[in-house]
Amino acid sequence: MTPLDESYAYCRRITRTRARNFYYAFVLLSREQQQAMCAVYSFMRHCDDLSDEPGATREALERWRAALVETLAGRPAGHPALPAFLDTVTRYQIPARYFHEMIDGVASDLEPRRFADFDQLYRYCYQVASTAGLAALHIFGFHSPDALPLAEKCGVAFQLTNILRDIGEDSARGRLYLPAEDLARFRVTEDDIRAGMRTPEFIELMDFETARARQFYAVSRPLPDLVDRRSARALGALIAIYSRLLDRIERSNYDVFGRRISLPAAEKCGIVVKALWRAR
Repeated sequence: MTPLDESYAYCRRITRTRARNFYYAFVLLSREQQQAMCAVYSFMRHCDDLSDEPGATREALERWRAALVETLAGRPAGHPALPAFLDTVTRYQIPARYFHEMIDGVASDLEPRRFADFDQLYRYCYQVASTAGLAALHIFGFHSPDALPLAEKCGVAFQLTNILRDIGEDSARGRLYLPAEDLARFRVTEDDIRAGMRTPEFIELMDFETARARQFYAVSRPLPDLVDRRSARALGALIAIYSRLLDRIERSNYDVFGRRISLPAAEKCGIVVKALWRAR
């Protein structure tokens, strides 16, 4: 096995064990595309881990940025995912700015997060999620420039879903992503969130945020039609998985403090099988 093969094998292992939702959709792609998606995911997974580990520092993320610069200059070293990442970025001509923007967004998580309004939250969602979607779009292959803004909106929808699911976990880390203007509008305080209080006001707030997320799913609905045919199956399955996760969060009456809501593996497999059947 060559060093590049070893790097791709490492990325696949990381993705299989860490990407709870993405990996199911990846199996609908060609082997080459699967490898590329795993390489990009592994790069971004490590970046995210650097902000979550105890004692996380901005210096560690800047070292990762320096590794990115060196890698894109043809000198991948210091992490097993980087050779595969370089091969993927080069092969699919993925703009480097997406990865720098992602690092910027993750670095902002090193301090307690507060957003005054949705514009600020949208920017954060773009940095940590839409950048991944835009990178993936180059791997999927797209035949219209209209796909780019739709991929951005789809990434925002995914991240809003993650935010609603992870409110309890994020609060324990000192992070509160819901905009202050929304908290004030629905008379929910930060203390309420930290205490895990599912008050009527909190339910109304979550209904509002869920409706907002669904608007972004609706706007991005034409996206699968703008990517290559085989890739459309994977993208459609991924959107379906995240949309159903949002549905499950709502059906739980936003029971997001005591447990992590997830979609059962059997349901994810069902979505993938359905995507395969429709493609026949």
